[in-house]
Amino acid sequence: MISLNGITVSFGGFTLFENVSYLVNPRDRIGLAGKNGSGKSTMLKLLAGLQTPTSGGIGKPKNIKIAYLPQDMVHQHGRTVVEETATAFIEIQQLEQRQAQITHELETRTDYESDTYSNLITEITDIAHRLEVLGSANMDEEIEKKLKGLGFDRSDFNRQTSEFSGGWRMRIELAKLLLQKPDVLLLDEPTNHLDIESMQWLEEFIETFDGALVLISHDKKFLDTVTTRTIEISNKKIYDYKTNYSHYLELRKERREQQEAAAKNQQKIINKTQILIDKNRAKASKAAFAQSLIKKLDKMEIVEVDEDDTASMHFRFPSPAHCGNIVLTVENAGKVYGPKRIFSGANFILEKGERVAFVGRNGEGKTTMMKMLAGQTEYEGTLKLGHSVLMGYFEQDQAEKLDVNKTVFDTIDELAVGEMRTRVRNLLGSFLFSGDDIDKKVKVLSGGERGRLALCKLLLQPYNLLMLDEPTNHLDIRSKDILKRALLAYEGTLLIVSHDRDFLDGLVHKLYEFREGHVKEHLCDINEFMRKRKLERLNELKSTVREKKEEKVKASPATTEQKEDNGKKIKQLQSKINKIEEDISELEKKIAEADKKVNNPDFYNSSDSTAFFAEYQSLKDKLEEKFKLWEQISAEMNVLS
Repeated sequence: MISLNGITVSFGGFTLFENVSYLVNPRDRIGLAGKNGSGKSTMLKLLAGLQTPTSGGIGKPKNIKIAYLPQDMVHQHGRTVVEETATAFIEIQQLEQRQAQITHELETRTDYESDTYSNLITEITDIAHRLEVLGSANMDEEIEKKLKGLGFDRSDFNRQTSEFSGGWRMRIELAKLLLQKPDVLLLDEPTNHLDIESMQWLEEFIETFDGALVLISHDKKFLDTVTTRTIEISNKKIYDYKTNYSHYLELRKERREQQEAAAKNQQKIINKTQILIDKNRAKASKAAFAQSLIKKLDKMEIVEVDEDDTASMHFRFPSPAHCGNIVLTVENAGKVYGPKRIFSGANFILEKGERVAFVGRNGEGKTTMMKMLAGQTEYEGTLKLGHSVLMGYFEQDQAEKLDVNKTVFDTIDELAVGEMRTRVRNLLGSFLFSGDDIDKKVKVLSGGERGRLALCKLLLQPYNLLMLDEPTNHLDIRSKDILKRALLAYEGTLLIVSHDRDFLDGLVHKLYEFREGHVKEHLCDINEFMRKRKLERLNELKSTVREKKEEKVKASPATTEQKEDNGKKIKQLQSKINKIEEDISELEKKIAEADKKVNNPDFYNSSDSTAFFAEYQSLKDKLEEKFKLWEQISAEMNVLS
């Protein structure tokens, strides 16, 4: 579909890619991997045609449709959400305008026998056919599906796009791309501003997407779910793996070990050859032999070992100060912004040592609750910190709130007290700020660097309650893993807002879901919660199918024979659905039991853990298959009804 043939990209005396070739095939699911600065975003721009290589060529079919979502974009204003989203159907809109013009002209003309009149009839017929192919009749329904899937409510549809944050406007752009039904979809960090439910919806959309996908993401779970091929950019070259991200990491490790072994063996050969050259070079009778060995060494292609980016954070949170067993009490809490109620009647108690996450769609009140607990906004009800609780609060936009005119060193030094004042340089070093880096102004730091600096501030006090609102924003996968390990070792109480499922997996074991104005407790981990939410969505779909069926029956009553025939088929399909739902319930019980074992530290000392995890993964795979089968049969029922 798209072929890259020996491309090289150089600028400012620096070469990013050198003689790189690969093919993007129809229905490929490719994740781009590589350390920051390796050229992943540049690669997407090359595929999108927004940048040209220094040398080499990129081949594309003539009429290929490519849709590209960059990390940073210019948003258009002056339209409602629906109006802006509808611009994805620019061809349909232009055709409909022309159709209206021709219709008006035909109504006013009387030269029925003329060639001009005949040409108009031909043109309007062609337009009608093209509109049918493009699905113009379903345009409004498709817009609604995409917007709702990405988290918008119907009440948002007629609001101006300028009323929404950058993250929500990014969703509008994503909806427009998905509606265009491109042949190739290029996504640069699409999950940055999506909540968990929207990410799950996007995963399901990609599963049924007919085109090819190439994406960059720091969300490991998302990559593993949607990609089947990983292209790593390293040392100006690419390595192509026909597998998802997690398996690629294993294969990359094996590749590097093989490279190191090959390089070591080659060096032995070089050393022995050099000894022979030195020994025989001075002897006249052996001079020709020595020269042949020298030529052999000159022609030898040196085995290169890929650079391993070993730079990573390394830190532990300080031991927390002593506090009471009840860390936090929330009674009948609520919040109203102007005429809009965010939530009400929230009640929960946070006990010492608990690890809890707030989950739910964006805009439902998770960040608002964090601000309420931190005393940064007014609220209804009672919020009470326990005895001797010392709170460390990381705000969602903490990195953006840093003083841009201060240096990295001053940012931390001014907040450090006591013994910590003597350890500022070491502390900054553990967050990858060393040497001249500590004298840089905050305004020249990248988003990831600012995120690390903001996290560093949490180590200045022995907090016994950490409240973290989206702490992984701007962090790469390795940094997120290091933060997660530090939090797992943290001995205090943790309250976290995050949309990163891989980050939450194993870190928290209780969730509070913010949904439709209420706060609901879930005594489970993130994986079980996602399974529950998926089943709820399937049941909602089932209800919608039933409602549509009833509407169709009212609109166009079927014959008695058709009713009987359809009725039999629907009964058979319903029987299958009932059986599948029983299987889903049974599998979820088994997975829940397995989750309990996984969460028990003693389990990892047992000898049968390898076999257990194989069976554990098998259960999850079977559950996913049952969900897919449920959706397929539901769709068949929808057609029959």
